[in-house]
Amino acid sequence: MIPYEREASNAHPFVLITAAYNEAHYIEGTIRSVVAQTLCPQKWIIVSDGSTDETDSIVRRHAANHSFIELLRLEKDHKRNFAAQVHAINAGYQHVQHLDFSFVGNLDADVTLESRYFEQLIDRFRGDKELGLAGGYIYERSNGEFKIRDGNTTRSVAHAIQFFRRECYDAIGGYCPLKYGGPDWHAEVSARMKGWRVESFPDLPVYHHRMTGGGTGLLHYAYQQGMVDYSLGSHPFIELLRCAKRVGRRPLLIGGLVRLAAFTSAYVRRQPRPVSAEFVEFHRDYERKCLFSRVGI
Repeated sequence: MIPYEREASNAHPFVLITAAYNEAHYIEGTIRSVVAQTLCPQKWIIVSDGSTDETDSIVRRHAANHSFIELLRLEKDHKRNFAAQVHAINAGYQHVQHLDFSFVGNLDADVTLESRYFEQLIDRFRGDKELGLAGGYIYERSNGEFKIRDGNTTRSVAHAIQFFRRECYDAIGGYCPLKYGGPDWHAEVSARMKGWRVESFPDLPVYHHRMTGGGTGLLHYAYQQGMVDYSLGSHPFIELLRCAKRVGRRPLLIGGLVRLAAFTSAYVRRQPRPVSAEFVEFHRDYERKCLFSRVGI
């Protein structure tokens, strides 16, 4: 165990926030990987959003041995929707705002990290004053071994591991609760609109122990992704190309068709978007630049 006194004296202290609902199967591994870091957080708020399994007891057990870990339990009954996690993260951030720190990270309760992850990540921020949001590459288990998750790109950071410079996080107002999800994507676009750079680093692996979409089912996840793409303003042509990339790769093909169908349905109905026209214009302009520069969409 790294003494808390050393952790709190870091030149660039950081805090972590984890929203957890019935994560007893995974959260032990996440906690062990964080306490084993060469650079530990000044404070780590784990928000148990009404968990009914052993999540709370696992967190309390580790909090007794590591003073930077704090359990925050939310008791208020509410719908389990895409906004619930955002509300939990926002509640956690309220509990650390009074602290003096330079970075804030969202960390899902089903990932593990190599021991120098945060040390190396913060080094990237130190070397780039315009870097506002960063993280590593997600790996998921396939045929018994961890492999890079399809969809990783250096220009986007997975929600599970988004790590912000505090000025950037405060400038965008934190995460925005959205009906169909996508707070991570919204945060990335918002950060760029404020002049910050967003980057994901392939040499910083993060091991995700639950398959993407595993909590809701792959088809439901694909539908939700289509609705997110529409609600945040993706251009129809870009969406078509994005889904076409899945052709010939089952079950990605089926997921791509569901995603495109959801997007098309919302587009035809002209469903209202939760973002401004300025946001949509900026987002589409960035998509076009990515397409023409061949960095992917």
